[in-house]
Amino acid sequence: MVGRFVARYKEAYSGLPKAVWMLAGVELANRAGTMVFFFMTLYATRHLGFSLPQAGQIVSSYGIGSLIGAYLGGRLCDWVGAYHVQRISLGLSGVFFILLSFPESFPAVMILMFLLGASAEALHPSNLTAVSQLCSPETRTRGFSLSRLAANLGLSIGPVVGGYLALINYKWLFWVDGVTSLAALAIFQAFFSTQAGPPASSRSEDRVPSKSAFKDRPFLLIWILSFLVAIVFSQLFATFPLYIREVYQLQENAIGQLIAVNTVQIVVIEMLIIHALQGHDPARVARVGALALCAGFALMPLGRSFLYGAFTVMVWTFGEILTLPLLVTLAAGRADQAGQGRYQGLLGLSFALAMIVGPLVGTWIYNSTGPDRLWYGCGLLGVVLAAGFTLLIAIMEREKA
Repeated sequence: MVGRFVARYKEAYSGLPKAVWMLAGVELANRAGTMVFFFMTLYATRHLGFSLPQAGQIVSSYGIGSLIGAYLGGRLCDWVGAYHVQRISLGLSGVFFILLSFPESFPAVMILMFLLGASAEALHPSNLTAVSQLCSPETRTRGFSLSRLAANLGLSIGPVVGGYLALINYKWLFWVDGVTSLAALAIFQAFFSTQAGPPASSRSEDRVPSKSAFKDRPFLLIWILSFLVAIVFSQLFATFPLYIREVYQLQENAIGQLIAVNTVQIVVIEMLIIHALQGHDPARVARVGALALCAGFALMPLGRSFLYGAFTVMVWTFGEILTLPLLVTLAAGRADQAGQGRYQGLLGLSFALAMIVGPLVGTWIYNSTGPDRLWYGCGLLGVVLAAGFTLLIAIMEREKA
């Protein structure tokens, strides 16, 4: 039985180009740099003395920047190429991370968080565009899943390391994040300088997409559903750390350990699940995933221990596995080769916009009506998402008829 499991594991990871693995490594390094965001509300309130609403505004300023970065990053992919956009993103975000360790005034922190959001988030649509261009349609979802696996590994490493660094000095978070981004840039440059360059099929600067994403009704519905999923997921960066610290009464390092539960689960089973579901309707899979994602957060008020918290993380992680890579696949399936950057940029825009709205709404509900109602609201939103995916399935089936 162990032999069969190992064989399936190898099969799930086989057949992807070497460059896709390199792009996944870049995503890992970039996401490891997000250790700052897991502790930004705590840093702003406990170290800088800002109010909770101000802390929410700081996180949202990153979201405003990422809104611009995600869209421009996607557009630039079709103009100058996905590889150049990633180089620029890694370099600028590394510098802005380090600069964030210095100011202690509210306006200065807001401005730097905005600039960091614009530069760092430009990497994700360009990274996904490069993966989409390098993979065949059959392996594309696995390529996206590998990128997500790397991202989640970074999201796990970052908070675990960040939790211990925060106990020593919060300033270390910014320096380690900055150096990580700059090191990723050096490795990225060294790897692709030895390559012949992007495949000819990825050079789409002089090609015009056959359709506009803004007139693609199924894609617009995918965009709305992605936004709502991201509203729930954004609480992981805004209110989840506060809830674990204040209600569960756990220390910062325990917050990082809970996030590590998410990553271990993704590393162990995501590629196996995605490989097993190859050929299934991604919209139907994402419908189940959205319900599980929202249910995991809705379960949080029913317990208080670390073990129970880890259980809820396992539930919403299962939903995450079935939702996020499938949303990217659905978007990629709507675009032709020349329009991949635009579609991925717009999809990234939905997540970026949620990073503005999510923390503001989440911290307001948390502060004014009570934290438990926030999580029950996430559960209700899961029902809305399931209905939305059902509508998407019906529209796409009519389109095929």
